[in-house]
Amino acid sequence: MSDKNQVIKNASALGQFHSAISQICEEKGLDKESVITTIESALAAAYKKDYGKKGQIIISHIKEKTGIAQFKQLKEVVDESVRNMEDLEKIEIDSDDFLKEAKFSEEEIESRSMQLDEENDYLPKFNNDKDILLKDAQKTDKKIKIGDFLERELPSEGDYGRVASQTAKQVIIQRLREAERMAMYEEYKSKEGEIINGSVHRVEGRNVYIDLGKSIGVLYPSEQIPGEFYRIGQRIRVYIKKVEEDSRGSGITLSRTSVGLVKKLFELEVPEIFTKTIEIKAAAREAGNRTKIAVVSNDKDIDPVGSCIGQKGTRVQAIIEELGGERVDIITWSDKVDKLIASSLSPAKVVKVDLDEKENKAVAYVKSDQFSLAIGQKGQNVRLATKLTGWKIDIAEIKKEEPEKEEEKVEEKKDQKKVKAKKEAKAKKTDKKEAKVEKEIKPRKTKKKVTKKTAPKKVKKEVKEIKKEGKKAGK
Repeated sequence: MSDKNQVIKNASALGQFHSAISQICEEKGLDKESVITTIESALAAAYKKDYGKKGQIIISHIKEKTGIAQFKQLKEVVDESVRNMEDLEKIEIDSDDFLKEAKFSEEEIESRSMQLDEENDYLPKFNNDKDILLKDAQKTDKKIKIGDFLERELPSEGDYGRVASQTAKQVIIQRLREAERMAMYEEYKSKEGEIINGSVHRVEGRNVYIDLGKSIGVLYPSEQIPGEFYRIGQRIRVYIKKVEEDSRGSGITLSRTSVGLVKKLFELEVPEIFTKTIEIKAAAREAGNRTKIAVVSNDKDIDPVGSCIGQKGTRVQAIIEELGGERVDIITWSDKVDKLIASSLSPAKVVKVDLDEKENKAVAYVKSDQFSLAIGQKGQNVRLATKLTGWKIDIAEIKKEEPEKEEEKVEEKKDQKKVKAKKEAKAKKTDKKEAKVEKEIKPRKTKKKVTKKTAPKKVKKEVKEIKKEGKKAGK
């Protein structure tokens, strides 16, 4: 019965052991093998503390089926070529005598002995607790070579002292923290340059700490949008700028001012950018104020600017709201530098652009009413255009030329002629109406007498017929 009870106890203990490991893996997001390796290292340290010696190399292995830990001692196979077998009493100085005679400190003694080792080029001293000679090792294994380790099983011990237990606990905590830190580093290192959702965890001074789920990143003042305020628990989108391995944590630096944040937001809002049908060729940003991006379409049937703006501006408006009202200018990319520079100064209209390719400078000419618009508030528009194109841009104002004045005069004359023609047509209409009224008012004129000489032939015939009819009536 006792054996049966022992088996039941071992089975229950094994079940608790595996459940505890599974729980740790789920909470910390660690691999099961790394957790078991950590526990094995802790058990080996505890065993060495109570039952081993200082120089020994002891390892442990937990059987998965039974949950029982096995312990082994390792000894490195060496010979005279890799270890110093001579008596070193002649060159080594006894620290006690040295302190009495020379009155040197322990640090000076250590440095002196290191200096002697360097001068005489000594090999590491043979240690019977961790080294074994090749000839002795070959008695157990004939195929073993120098540099290999010979294993020797140690008896399993179930009881450990307080110091050993505390050592095991510290080792487990330390190794688990290291494993957790490495897991976090690898996970977020792969997300570097991406957007991630988080919530404001705490605010310390001007630094804002963002809870990313499995880790916490920091938003430094230089990476915060000017005028933007953060409250604890606020949901926020951040750009993972840099991930560094740090002893205190994963060292995740976040950003809200990076131009990469705008690019990734467009990638999320515009499917054509996500599928690479539309590409963002260049972008320039002054966080909190204005952003300019240049886009190009790989499909002739797709308008890149219209796709980014969306129907009634829905797509770009969502990005503007995420950036706290920051203005976004979208222009079409062009391989021709002069066209690109003219577009980059939008909304100002550029008349012409002169390029100086040697000094990488450009002069953009605009009309007087477009001059201030091209420069922008505090030079912001031309400054962003310079960042976008990579050319140093100067704005020049041009006056109206003489041909333009002549054209204006011709147009004025045409307008005057049209007005005059309208007046004349109106006057003719009034004259016709007046003439018609006069005809209706004046009496009709009497007919002139017709003589034989002036009357036409038809009239003469009619007169003859009338006379004949009169004679007949007289008779």
